[in-house]
Amino acid sequence: MFLDSTGLGIDKSIFIKPNTLHLTVQMLKLWNTNRIEAAADVLRRVSPKVMDALERRPVYIRLKGLQCMPDRGTPPKAYVVHAPLEVIGGIDRLKRACRVIVDAFVEAGLVLEKDANRGLLLHATLMNAGNSKSKTSGKTEPFDARTIFAQYGSEEWGECYIREAHLSQRFVYDGNGYFHCCASIPFPEEKQGAFPMMKNFFQKMFSTVK
Repeated sequence: MFLDSTGLGIDKSIFIKPNTLHLTVQMLKLWNTNRIEAAADVLRRVSPKVMDALERRPVYIRLKGLQCMPDRGTPPKAYVVHAPLEVIGGIDRLKRACRVIVDAFVEAGLVLEKDANRGLLLHATLMNAGNSKSKTSGKTEPFDARTIFAQYGSEEWGECYIREAHLSQRFVYDGNGYFHCCASIPFPEEKQGAFPMMKNFFQKMFSTVK
């Protein structure tokens, strides 16, 4: 995946760092160690149900195009831009698996009501105005994404195999540059040679500690 910000008039700090590229399942509010440990335990306990929801078959995805998050602006005044997700062979299995994870977190009281009511929107964020290092005040300002939509709006970003689901901690990073992993569960294993045309590997899906 490559986006060239040269000549687009966009602060490059808005772009997500390649090492942290991910699919977001659910934002959690885990403000102490006990809640982090509780969330990790919930994730591990639902692993068999997640495997069942995925029918114990590998998950491959394709990312194509650009969209503004529904509640985060429009191309002329964008706040968050993401790549729409397509699951090769149908998205229903992945949605069911994510619903198992989200429902377990909600039942455990680890999701704020306003977040629980938003519904499931699997996405890969590519640009976020909140990351801008050119802020002149504490307020997040939108950016003009019309040029980048015109140039990359139909771009095929690639296809990949989803290896696992992570409970990851924002703003804390492991040695590989990815968010610190508090817990993880595996997805069904890829069959050797089953998908030879993969171009990009998004290694992790995750729910985020905030």
